[in-house]
Amino acid sequence: MARKFLYLVAILIMLALAAAFAYRYFGAEILRQTMVPRVGFKAQAKTGTGAYASAGMWVARPDKPGNPALWTPPGYKPAADPEAALFFIHPTTFLRGSAWNAPLDDKEANARTDLFLRGQASAFNAVGAIWAPRYRQATFGAFLTDEKAAGQALDLAYGDVESAFDEFLKEVGPDRPIILAGHSQGALHLARLLKDRVAGKPLAKRIVAAYVVGWPVSKTADLPEMGLPECETADQSGCILSWQTFAEPADPSLIFDTFDKSDGFTGAPRKGTELICTNPLTGNAGDSAPASSNLGSLYPSSDLRSADIMAGKVPAHCGGRGILLIGTPPEVGQYVLPGNNYHVFDYSLFWANIRADAARRLKAFDAGAAK
Repeated sequence: MARKFLYLVAILIMLALAAAFAYRYFGAEILRQTMVPRVGFKAQAKTGTGAYASAGMWVARPDKPGNPALWTPPGYKPAADPEAALFFIHPTTFLRGSAWNAPLDDKEANARTDLFLRGQASAFNAVGAIWAPRYRQATFGAFLTDEKAAGQALDLAYGDVESAFDEFLKEVGPDRPIILAGHSQGALHLARLLKDRVAGKPLAKRIVAAYVVGWPVSKTADLPEMGLPECETADQSGCILSWQTFAEPADPSLIFDTFDKSDGFTGAPRKGTELICTNPLTGNAGDSAPASSNLGSLYPSSDLRSADIMAGKVPAHCGGRGILLIGTPPEVGQYVLPGNNYHVFDYSLFWANIRADAARRLKAFDAGAAK
């Protein structure tokens, strides 16, 4: 019996190794086969601006009880009366392939959204009153294919974001400084929002900074149409930050395979173009910083209900076409994507530095407004 048990253990180990090998070398294709919906796109009406007058249409807003964006790790607390207003667009949290867009009342997706707001939007709660809308986000599989339905799903999601943004502007008034932030799908919608609603508009003068994180922004094919320049230095305001995090060795093909097939906001091909890479540890473009510069990364508990903040653990430098490299893979949980892609942790690895960055840019914005 003992020998049979050992044989079973050996077989299980071999199966686990085989699964790890398959994921390592064929992870992108496995994701496509399992996550891209095999159903048709379902057209739906755009959610009107008036719908976002209801608190139920927001994951976070200043007057909503249980606001997950007000969470902070030990040693930090949100501002009682923050100067700026922040519009935050959450990342993809609908993972099923049963539909191209998430229902607004999907419990699993909404629970994940709360978690992401705690680990991402919370970085800004010392300087901004946070507004984060619910929207009919495109499912994760929409980012793994160039099918027409994927574009339709993203257009539907963006329509909701645009309606929410109109309500946000109405609520915060005509003069308050604004910070814009998003992650992943949220950053994609934010990039489009900058092009459609900020570029060339008076609103651009109110933007402290736009954190387009976890989505590639081409310096030549996208940036010229987005209304704000790249943030080149840490004390600059009215500019765009962006990064995508990879441990080494990095394989960003899962991102570039789709991105390089598309044209940018200027109409020029994105293929092979250099991306904006802001180093979140320094706030500068394209530079390098050791782990000692990291003021604090969030390390979640096993149940994801809490997190500890630890300084000096994760370095960062920009490399390649403009991806953010963090060296040896840190042990922060099981949600690392193929290619050593730490996409899920784009904010949490640099949480305290992002918090300091937002405060610094708001100070620079105020100094410029006072002149």
